[in-house]
Amino acid sequence: MKNLLYTTITLASITAFGQNISNQTIDQVTENAIKTFNVPGISVAVIKDGAIVHSKGYGVKSIKTGEKVNSSTNFGIASNSKAFTAAALAILVDEGKIKWDDKVIAIIPEFKMYNDYVTKEFTIRDLLTHRSGLGLGAGDLMVWPDGHNFTPKDIIQNIHFLQPVSGFRAKYDYDNLLYIIAGEVVERVSKQTWLNFITERLLEPIGMNHTAASWNVLVDRKDVIDPHVPIDGKLQVIERYKNPIFDAAAGLYSNVDDLAKWLQFQLNKGKVNGKQLISEKQMQEMITPQTLQSIRTTAPYNSLFKAYGLGWQLQDMNGKLEVSHTGGLEGIVTQTMFYPQLNLGIVILTNQQEGLAFRAISNTIKDFYLGNKSQDWVANYDKILKQNVAEADVITDEVWKTVEANKKNKAIKFDIKNLVGTYKDNWFGDVEIYEKKGKLIFESKRSPQLTGEMSFYKDNTYAVKWNNRYFHADAFVFAEMNDGKLVGFKMKPISPLTDFSYDFQDLNFTRK
Repeated sequence: MKNLLYTTITLASITAFGQNISNQTIDQVTENAIKTFNVPGISVAVIKDGAIVHSKGYGVKSIKTGEKVNSSTNFGIASNSKAFTAAALAILVDEGKIKWDDKVIAIIPEFKMYNDYVTKEFTIRDLLTHRSGLGLGAGDLMVWPDGHNFTPKDIIQNIHFLQPVSGFRAKYDYDNLLYIIAGEVVERVSKQTWLNFITERLLEPIGMNHTAASWNVLVDRKDVIDPHVPIDGKLQVIERYKNPIFDAAAGLYSNVDDLAKWLQFQLNKGKVNGKQLISEKQMQEMITPQTLQSIRTTAPYNSLFKAYGLGWQLQDMNGKLEVSHTGGLEGIVTQTMFYPQLNLGIVILTNQQEGLAFRAISNTIKDFYLGNKSQDWVANYDKILKQNVAEADVITDEVWKTVEANKKNKAIKFDIKNLVGTYKDNWFGDVEIYEKKGKLIFESKRSPQLTGEMSFYKDNTYAVKWNNRYFHADAFVFAEMNDGKLVGFKMKPISPLTDFSYDFQDLNFTRK
């Protein structure tokens, strides 16, 4: 019955609204992306003019089990969750409990930013629009990688230690921590947990019955993917991110069937089953430009503007508004997008962290509806990926080649005891540098997965190779010496391809 109904809806949509992209086209580009980018499993959904014209899983949930992905298989949707937090706040705006431009300190009195003016003027809108003045991913090491002991309370207390890289509201720099604080606003105003509010006020009314606001409340853990990361050229299943601290920014688990309903809700301007769940005014506010971003005009889209709204990226695509977001956790990347003028929605979910796979698929689909000439996006992106990886490999290979040569060079001598000690960063806490079996070890006390061997590179620079090899985030340590003794240090990622959430550049350690 389900297959018959799907077929009937699909045929009806073609008859009533004109030609839709063929299932065969989507099948081909998705299977090509799976093979080219070494992605075990992908789910794709397309909705057009109120009908589901495609909803299908490809590949496997896990290379361990070989079980097939289907349209109900759950993936972590990561930062696509941000639109749900924005929608939760929109409901509270509709109810008159808050205004977008209410000051955060009126709700969270202990909230504090890097100076008094910003603290006093910071609004709920500012929490959602990536214009705080902080740098890209600032403070994300309090939520990433998993295994740390930071809490939302720690984020509220520690965020004022993070230093700005631009003026308040002057430019766009993507942020996760402020969405966690936005989740705290939802809780304090609604007197409900963020998780319960999202579930009761959004997921249940929209009919997203197989979606969970957090991994920790996901009931059906059989129909769910495993995250995968290539390590030394071989794909491996890794531990999934489970910490609830990230929920308001990146916590939801969902599937293309349910996310098709979510996008239809967006296209219906906040209405579901005849009920206006969120007012049209607030739905429009969420997709109205708030923070402008720089953009390069490239064929075939020739975009004239790019901006961030409230929980959504906004961009002109051939004269049509594209409302979209992406999301990434270790081993999982995803994308949702919709076009109000085309009455079109697209969902791509993957269980490997190479984002060019989903972009190749979504570009193929949107090209069809935008009337662009078709092209081989998989081949285009494969070429770009190989070039980027090759350039990054030149950098990282040189570092580790030099490190290994230094270990064999008896002329290079330094006293390990001058480096050993405990060092503190104001927001990240303590790390210990100690000797173990003749090796120098770097270990974070609050985020113990950030542990690895620290080796001499050149001058006063050392390189840390993390024990956990799926991070792809090895880091430089720039030592500050005084009378031959390490008194403090700063850090930055070695590879240009390191995920921005490893924001080592925001750390500033001093010896305790």
